[in-house]
Amino acid sequence: MNFVAPELYPATAEILVALMALALMLATAFARTLAYALAQITLAAAAFATLLTLGADVNHTFSGTFVHDLLGSLLKLAVYLAMAIALLYGRAWLAARRLDRPEYYLLAILMTLGMMVMIDANHLLTLYIGLEMMSLSLYALVAFDRDAARSTEAGMKYFVLGALASGLLLYGMSMVYGATGALELPVIARAVSNQSASEPVLLLGLVFLVAGVSFKLGVAPFHMWVPDVYQGAPTAVTLILATAPKLAALALAVRLLPGGLSALAAHWQTMLMLAAAASLILGNLAALAQHNIKRMLAYSGISHMGFMLLGLLSGVVEGKNGLAIDAYGGALFYAIAYVLMSLAAFGMVILLSRAGFEAENIEDFKGLNRRSPWFAVLMLFVMFSMAGVPFFIGFFAKFAVLQSVVAAGHYWLAALAVVMSVIGAFYYLRVVKLMYFDDPVDNAPLQAPAGVQVILSLNGLAIAALGLAPEVLLALCAQAMRTSVITG
Repeated sequence: MNFVAPELYPATAEILVALMALALMLATAFARTLAYALAQITLAAAAFATLLTLGADVNHTFSGTFVHDLLGSLLKLAVYLAMAIALLYGRAWLAARRLDRPEYYLLAILMTLGMMVMIDANHLLTLYIGLEMMSLSLYALVAFDRDAARSTEAGMKYFVLGALASGLLLYGMSMVYGATGALELPVIARAVSNQSASEPVLLLGLVFLVAGVSFKLGVAPFHMWVPDVYQGAPTAVTLILATAPKLAALALAVRLLPGGLSALAAHWQTMLMLAAAASLILGNLAALAQHNIKRMLAYSGISHMGFMLLGLLSGVVEGKNGLAIDAYGGALFYAIAYVLMSLAAFGMVILLSRAGFEAENIEDFKGLNRRSPWFAVLMLFVMFSMAGVPFFIGFFAKFAVLQSVVAAGHYWLAALAVVMSVIGAFYYLRVVKLMYFDDPVDNAPLQAPAGVQVILSLNGLAIAALGLAPEVLLALCAQAMRTSVITG
């Protein structure tokens, strides 16, 4: 048996992050204050390595278990940015509560490595390994505040339900392997297209796969963990949980469904259609009754992930004007827009919090315009964007998805999405009303490092700027999906 050495160049970023995780573990044993700096250096170095290997070509290595393409590169760059901003926002919050420990940053880097492996996976086992590396790190992060009963309870809930979802996903993978005799996603795709797979077993496995993916995305009816974990986790951890893992979960869905099981699109699109409709209804209606800002954003996230599923289930269709409408690209654009908005939303929650006080209630935003007109404007940008008000990035993300849904002929689904968006606008505008028309309940000055205030300001301005010029990012997302999924 001849051993073929793998080509390491496409996996430069993953290898670099793995080595830096070991270096971080060793360095912080002697100098614990280096953890944050090393984590940010790791993310910056990984971004540089990813840009260095960036290209439109699709390359495979490690015996076909790893794929390097434009989709993976774009998602990884978004993950690095989200993690770097999340660590920056959360550092002062952690320090004020004596939680700024090196283990936090090590877990964050290991979670990032897991997401990178998921994003570039071309094999069922590689997907699962990356998923577990990300999930195990997240379980520990959610329960990071060991002295808080709420945090440990949230960690236990997330661990138990996450283990169940991982079991469903693994069982579905085993059934797909039994039906096709393959673990590599391109081989599975060919076997399903050639109808050489055992269809009843394959369809049953597909049900388990969609259930596992739905849990990781946090969509109904697999949403039960989202509000409790968002509220119970430390706010700095909730910020991470609500952002970068959504990009990795989208990669999981894209690699498995359009990538490996495209021939069964009629089946998984129907399942995603039901999940999307349920998420839009439940997420928006439940958010109306919330008084805790973290729970409100959790239910909001469920509805936003339902919107993203609309793009994923619409596929690539021909519009009435004869132009190709890439719904997969719209789904990717929506995911990136949602992560950008969530970073700013939870960043504002952290900004209003201080030692001994958690700004977790919606009423805590009362009179923010009097305390800080600038950050009130930024929060207004975030709420308007999440509500889909023109001309912010959230509006164009929803418009791109709805355009694909209508072009695919799912008119009732588009109508439902519009109605739920109008209903959902109420709880976003409620926050704006409290900021501008109510008296403040807390007149304490906003305390945050200058770097946090600058990046948070840029974060909010990016939501507005990308709304004014979304074409470049939308075209890049469409190109990434077209080269990686449609032709790959």
